[in-house]
Amino acid sequence: MVASCGLPRVGPTKREIYAGSVQRQGDAFVVSVNDRVTRATAVQPALGFTEEFKRAGLVGSDTIRPGDTLGITVWENVEDGLLVNEGVSAAVLDEVQVDGAGFIFIPYAGRIRAAGNTPEAIRRIITQKLDVQTPDPQVEVRRLAGDGATVSLVGSVGAQGVYPIERPTRTLSTMLAAAGGVVIEPEVAQITVIRGDQRSKVWFQDLFKHPEFDIALRGGDRILVEEDTRAFTALGATGAQARLPFDSPTLSAVEAIAQVGGLQSSSADPTGVFILRNEPADIANMVLGRNDLIGAQRMVYVLDLTRPNGMFMARDFAVRDDDTIYVTEAPFAQWSKVISALTGSLGTIGSVATAVDTLGGN
Repeated sequence: MVASCGLPRVGPTKREIYAGSVQRQGDAFVVSVNDRVTRATAVQPALGFTEEFKRAGLVGSDTIRPGDTLGITVWENVEDGLLVNEGVSAAVLDEVQVDGAGFIFIPYAGRIRAAGNTPEAIRRIITQKLDVQTPDPQVEVRRLAGDGATVSLVGSVGAQGVYPIERPTRTLSTMLAAAGGVVIEPEVAQITVIRGDQRSKVWFQDLFKHPEFDIALRGGDRILVEEDTRAFTALGATGAQARLPFDSPTLSAVEAIAQVGGLQSSSADPTGVFILRNEPADIANMVLGRNDLIGAQRMVYVLDLTRPNGMFMARDFAVRDDDTIYVTEAPFAQWSKVISALTGSLGTIGSVATAVDTLGGN
């Protein structure tokens, strides 16, 4: 009678999961985790900048680009010079804008190409052009803050916006610092740099662990700071049943179980910890020791925490994005439910009988 009613439970039993295996005419491969399986499935997202990004050298902080602003001062040795009026020692040209074609205009010197030159090179060009018109001119050229070479920062940074590449901010880490740093947990922060049609991503912490990832920036770079979007689902006899994000670049089965509050001590079966995922064909073939599988395969990995090295296996087995961790209930928990259902039913029958007798006596 109890069986026909169906006992409440958190999910399928071990026997029902094994019944769906390929070995029993199902569509999923059920595999016990061992050292070989752990090595074959230890595939994590390989984040890191490509060689094209890493080989790019630092941008010269003094190189003038279209959009930059220059400050120019000219001293002349005559009282009534070309640019200097009587009683004035120098002519100051503030905020001379480099146009889109890379040129500036200086009175009596004409149109001068500034883009690609340094302030010193521009100084020599202006001096040479003015020297034939006024004796021994003295010229000073300064690069002011401009937008000739800029990068855009968006996402989880202190202050999103467009920032110029200047001497202190020519690398990725220094530019992030100028924008107020990342405002999410560093362990799950990912940095994506988009340069033209190239895109590359790195973990934020790797910028400091691996100096070669602190790449030089280029004008027009777009930098996106975002939180890791990977997540796994925990079901069954665990402390919590939920979909949870990864809290570190790598996550083991033990860490994932701990993240949901561990196993329920009153009902969990430590011999029935299952990890379900769709495995790429190359990894599935490696795990199963074959080479004929094509396309993603349904894989069920089984962890037995009661084995002598079961905890080590769970510690070494890597959880991946979209994995489902399911912990079955122990047989004793099901038996306890049967007893509770029976005793509860008998108690109810006894109460009804007592009530009937009482009413009959009245």
